[in-house]
Amino acid sequence: MPHTPKIREALEARDALATALTRAGVQLPAMDIRTPWADDRRAREAPYALVHLGVCSAPVALALADVITRGAAEGRAVGSAEGVVE
Repeated sequence: MPHTPKIREALEARDALATALTRAGVQLPAMDIRTPWADDRRAREAPYALVHLGVCSAPVALALADVITRGAAEGRAVGSAEGVVE
């Protein structure tokens, strides 16, 4: 797959997400980059690329939900302390 700017952007996003999830104690079993087309010959035409998170077990999904919930709650607490109105 050629590394167009959009594919590089998706690779960086995938790596950043994987790092953040690892720090939170969550590991998705398969994270990949996909173009809108399955045909690799057309990948160079892709106007964007997608971060594919794959599938995961129920315990991993619950751990991910917990991390997101805690992060969202902490974000609201910080926003309230700073006088941010939602």
